[in-house]
Amino acid sequence: MKFYLISDNTDTLMGMRLAGIEGVVAHEKDEVISVLDRAMKDKDVAIILMTEKLINLCRERVYELKLNCPKPLIVEISDRHGTSDVTGTISGYVNEAIGIKI
Repeated sequence: MKFYLISDNTDTLMGMRLAGIEGVVAHEKDEVISVLDRAMKDKDVAIILMTEKLINLCRERVYELKLNCPKPLIVEISDRHGTSDVTGTISGYVNEAIGIKI
């Protein structure tokens, strides 16, 4: 079982490749849906990682797959264009766990 990345950005793809995760870069909605459908049919893929921007681009299709297909798992990841505050989240976890404010 393996991970597969669908990204809108080559930097994210290159970083994931360093960790041994293969994937593709896609930008257009039709292209993303086509790649996603192909990855869903691959029996070796257990987890599909998708950047936040691409999830937003084809949200209806992603939610349809999440609701109707038990495998593979589709996981949204943030990249440099994402709106998630990763630093704030990590700081919050550290503060809750050991009581130190960073």
